[in-house]
Amino acid sequence: MERFQVTQEEAESLCRKAPEFRKIVSRTELPSFERCEDLFTALVQSIVFQQLAVKAAGAIYARVENLLGEITAENLLAAPEEALRSCGLSARKTAYLRGIAEARQSGKIDFSALTQMDDAEVTSQLVQLKGVGVWTAEMLLIFSLGRPDVLSFNDLGIRRGIMMLTGTDVLTPDDFDRFRRRCSPHGTAASLYLWRIKDGGLGV
Repeated sequence: MERFQVTQEEAESLCRKAPEFRKIVSRTELPSFERCEDLFTALVQSIVFQQLAVKAAGAIYARVENLLGEITAENLLAAPEEALRSCGLSARKTAYLRGIAEARQSGKIDFSALTQMDDAEVTSQLVQLKGVGVWTAEMLLIFSLGRPDVLSFNDLGIRRGIMMLTGTDVLTPDDFDRFRRRCSPHGTAASLYLWRIKDGGLGV
């Protein structure tokens, strides 16, 4: 797996464009993370983890992996629904996963081609799938494709981080868009710092 890392040059460039990040950048070093480059697997994992605590979702995903042997469209479609449900999946999530598998097997979504598309095209393709919204697509852009300029209005933690960083109580869509443009083309670096702010411990 490849790793995603915010470089010092990117962090410095972000600070020049949005000076309010200077204090945060000087206090913390963002760790790198492994990117799950297989978009199909990443999407399956994302669906499993939706609306669940990390520990519980991890246990369910491990059982799904154990059941299937390998996360593939063929294995998902071949597994009986009852067996998938016994892993801890809800009926709705089971249907979502089968829909994703069918889209891959039928060619409705060419997952390999997504890597060559721009961010908007990737999002447009993925939201055709039931269970996949804009936020899920944006997280895949960051954590699977490693795109450098993703700042999600749909992420509550990011919005809270912006308000904490800027000392405001309200963040309108227009406010967010202005902030996003100032951070570009380093939106992903901004996202990672904003999540750290939201989680506390940076003394902002």
